[in-house]
Amino acid sequence: MGANKTNQIILRPRKEESLKRFHPWVVSGAIAKTGQGIQEGDIVRVFSASGEFLGVGHYQVGSISVRILSFTDETINEDFYARRISSAYRMRMKIGLLHAGNNTFRLIHGEGDHLPGLIIDMYGKTAVVQAHSVGMDGDKEKIVDALQRVLGKDNLENIFYKSEGTLPFKAGIEADNDYLLGGQNVNPVALENGLRFNIDWLRGQKTGFFIDQRENRRLLEKYAAGKDVLNMFCYTGGFSVYALRGGARSVHSVDSSAKAVSLTDENIRLNFGEEPRHTSFSEDAFKFLKASTANAYDLIVLDPPAFAKHRGAISNALQGYKRLNLAALEKIKQEGILFTFSCSQAINKEQFRLAVFSAAAISGRKVSILHQLTQPADHPINIYHPEGEYLKGLVLFVE
Repeated sequence: MGANKTNQIILRPRKEESLKRFHPWVVSGAIAKTGQGIQEGDIVRVFSASGEFLGVGHYQVGSISVRILSFTDETINEDFYARRISSAYRMRMKIGLLHAGNNTFRLIHGEGDHLPGLIIDMYGKTAVVQAHSVGMDGDKEKIVDALQRVLGKDNLENIFYKSEGTLPFKAGIEADNDYLLGGQNVNPVALENGLRFNIDWLRGQKTGFFIDQRENRRLLEKYAAGKDVLNMFCYTGGFSVYALRGGARSVHSVDSSAKAVSLTDENIRLNFGEEPRHTSFSEDAFKFLKASTANAYDLIVLDPPAFAKHRGAISNALQGYKRLNLAALEKIKQEGILFTFSCSQAINKEQFRLAVFSAAAISGRKVSILHQLTQPADHPINIYHPEGEYLKGLVLFVE
């Protein structure tokens, strides 16, 4: 690349060490000088105080000023995105994610696939693209072209852009959710481990489905036979569908959103028709647990939305996790199994485990950890970016 000084970021002395360890973020406090005219979303080249090239990435306003796309001095164009998407796709193929019974997977997972600020989820032949940075929003046409090159017409018919609400608020960009490819006669049903799910990427949360719980749902299926199951914060009913296939005696699905409960009911019918073992409730989780009869459930799933979306909310979030788990521990049957999760990136594994420990101690029951769960392989964690580990789960045996 040419030495265009207008797109250069110069760091303060001794602030280059994290980049030399391949961490993909440049924080604002590390920057000594920003080139004239740099706008949010621009491609910038980062240099040490001594003039050494360190990386190229997207500039943004905020505490994280640059998200590094490459530690090599290269042009960020359609070819670049095609190489990165192709590498990510090959990895998913090699680990056996794509087969006759599964066409639902995450193709690009931000920093985990070395493309910070970009999420791409695949539902059959539909790609749902989500930008979390102004730079990725600006590059969406390159990304769309690269996706078509890599996947081809046989594997890709629709691309839905869903970035309304995910771009930085202060950037003031209005991103419309819309199809960038296809959009006619779209099949919204996707397969996950042989089960069918109606994916609402138009109006649903995230990209329409929580793919990150796929392997944890399959684990729950193994424990479900003959059990009375309670699925709290059910959303699309993923855990409920797996529990029913696993032979659960009964499944109760609870969510405060009537729309989520409707999605759950739809997915139950899609797989089992009218299923007498299943009942859904549109109620507040804490109120439902409080009103529940003790010893009513052999297996309880707690998969709440993120209680802490930033570090300032950690203390209140930990209290929330403690209260929620205590309520479940007080109601679950003797020798019951509790699946409990946190998807809050601001809370680490130790903090979450301590909150659950506190709940167990207050309950006075004997509790053993059977499994410590995390996100699946298509949500990889960049080894140089430990912040990418966000999903934490425990499977507990409660005497």
